Amino acid sequence: MGLTSAQKEILDKAIEALHSREFHAQYPEHPSPKIYGETADEDGKKAFIASRKRNFEELKQEGEIAWVGEEESPYFMEPVGPKYPQMSNDTLLKRAEGAFHSWRKVSKDDRAAVLIDSLDQFSKRFFENAYATMHTTGQGFMMAFQASGPHAADRALEAVAAGYEELGRFPESMVWDKPMGKYNLVINKEWRAIPKGIGLVIGCSTFPTWNSVPGVYANLITGNSVIVKPHPGAVLPMAIVVAEIRNSLRDAGFDPEVCQLAVDTKDNPIAKELAEHPKVNLIDFTGNSEFGSYLESLPKAVFTEKTGVNSIILDSVENIDKVIQNITFSVALYSGQMCTTPQNFFIPEDGVKTPDGVVSFDEIAEKMAAFTDGLINNPKAGPFVAGTIQNPATADRTKAAAEAIGGKVWLETRQVEQSIEYFKNARTQTPTYIEVSSADKDKFASEMFGPIAFLIKTKDTKESVALAREMAETHGAISCGAYTTDKAMKEHIADQMSLAATPVSFNLVGQIFVNQNAAFSDFHVTGGNPAGNASFTNPDYVNRRFTWVGMREPA
Repeated sequence: MGLTSAQKEILDKAIEALHSREFHAQYPEHPSPKIYGETADEDGKKAFIASRKRNFEELKQEGEIAWVGEEESPYFMEPVGPKYPQMSNDTLLKRAEGAFHSWRKVSKDDRAAVLIDSLDQFSKRFFENAYATMHTTGQGFMMAFQASGPHAADRALEAVAAGYEELGRFPESMVWDKPMGKYNLVINKEWRAIPKGIGLVIGCSTFPTWNSVPGVYANLITGNSVIVKPHPGAVLPMAIVVAEIRNSLRDAGFDPEVCQLAVDTKDNPIAKELAEHPKVNLIDFTGNSEFGSYLESLPKAVFTEKTGVNSIILDSVENIDKVIQNITFSVALYSGQMCTTPQNFFIPEDGVKTPDGVVSFDEIAEKMAAFTDGLINNPKAGPFVAGTIQNPATADRTKAAAEAIGGKVWLETRQVEQSIEYFKNARTQTPTYIEVSSADKDKFASEMFGPIAFLIKTKDTKESVALAREMAETHGAISCGAYTTDKAMKEHIADQMSLAATPVSFNLVGQIFVNQNAAFSDFHVTGGNPAGNASFTNPDYVNRRFTWVGMREPA
C-alpha cells in the first residue's frame, strides 16, 4: 500500500512545519464555495437535517445493545435527533484488542496513508460537521466550521506528523561492529516501536472534535487501537469523524474495529468503567479538573486538558481602545466557553499608562462594558460571535454570579435574542463584569466557566503578575494575555509566567486573540501546570504511546 505521492507531500510539509513552526494549514479555514464547492454548504446542511431523522448507521458497528442519543440544540432548544449504536463495554474492548494485534504490525507508512485518507474524506463533510457542531455545542456557525473542521483536521494531521517523525527517529535495524583488538564483535540489532494497546479518548461538550482528534490520531499513527467516547451532549461531530476513519480502514483492507465509537448517557456514564479496565492503557481526556485528576491517578499513560484560570495583565498600552476591543471580544467569543477564555483581568489601581496619559481603573471598566454591549447589540455580529450556551448549568452560573460573588457589577448579564427568526428560543447569556480586590482571592481563584469576568484592582503591575502566576501554579492556566510597552516589564511577565508553565500573548490587537492557537506552531496547553499534563503536539504527546524494544543476535 504505502503513501501516495500526494499523501507523502502532505506529510512532508506537515513535518517541516512541525520543525519550523511557521504558518501551515493543509485545510483552508474559510468556508469558500471556490474551495469546497458551490453547493458544499447546502449539501452539508441537508446532510445534517437528514441525520436528525434517522439512526446514525454509517459506523457499521454491529451487535448494538441499544440505540441512544440525547443531544439537544441550544439554538432550537429541542433534541438534535440521531441515535447511535450503543455497544457493551466488553464488546468494545474485545474488538479493540483483536484489532490492535493486526494494526500494531502495520507499517507507519501504511498507517499514515489510511489516516491522511480519512482526513481527506472528512474534509468533504466540513459543512455537515459544522452544523452538527453548531447544534450540539452552541457555537456560532463560523467557529463551528473552523474549529470542528479545518482546524481540527490540521491538529489531527499534526499528531500524525509528530507520530510518524518519532517512529522514524531511530533505525529499524543495523549491524553493530565493535573492534576488540584481534577480532571484531559483530551483532545484528533491530528495534521495534511497540504500541501500548487500547486507547480511550474521552471528549467534551464544547469542542468535541478539536479537542478529541489529536488523541485519536496520535493513538492510531503509533499503532494503538482506540475507543472514542464523546460527551453525550455532543456525539454527532465525532461520530462523523469515526465513520470516516472506519471507512478508510475498511477501504485499505484493515480491521475497522481499530477505531470504535462508544456512546453513553448522562444518567449511565461508561467512561470510568472503561478507564479503569486493565486492557485500556492510554487515556485522553478533556473536561473538568475533578475527573481529570482522578484519571491522572490511574497507573496508565494519561493525557489531560482540564480547567484553568486564565489572566489578562494590563500595564501600559499604545492604544487603549484597540486593546479593550480585543480583550472584550475574547470574553464574548462563544460566550466565554473556551478553555483559553480570559477570566481574571488584573488592572492597577492607579490605572493603565498610555501615550495620552493614564486611563483610570474605572474608565477601563466602563470601556469594557461599553465595548461588550456594543458588540452583543450588533445584530450582524453579536449573536454570531457569542453563539449560545451549551449547558444550562453554565447559564445558571452566569446569572447567579453577581449575587454569589458580590462586588461592583460593571456589566450585568442578560439574555440576547438571536437575529435569525427560528433561533428565537436559543439559550443565551451575555458576559458579566464584576469588580473585586486583589485581596479577594477566594472569589477569583477558581474557574467560573462561561461569560464571567473579574476586574481585579491591584496595587501595581508587579502584584498583578504575582497573582497571575499564583493562579496558574495553583489552579492551572492555559492562556495569558499581557499588555505593556515597557521592555523590562515584558521580560518580567514572560519570566514569571514561564515559571508557571503558561504561554503569554503580548499586546494583541486586531484580528488575533488570546483564545486562539494555531496547529503546527502553538503548543496547546503546556502540561506544566494543573490545567493539564499534556500538550498538543510535542514529542512527549506521541512518544508515551509506544515503547522502543531492541532485539540483537551475533552476526
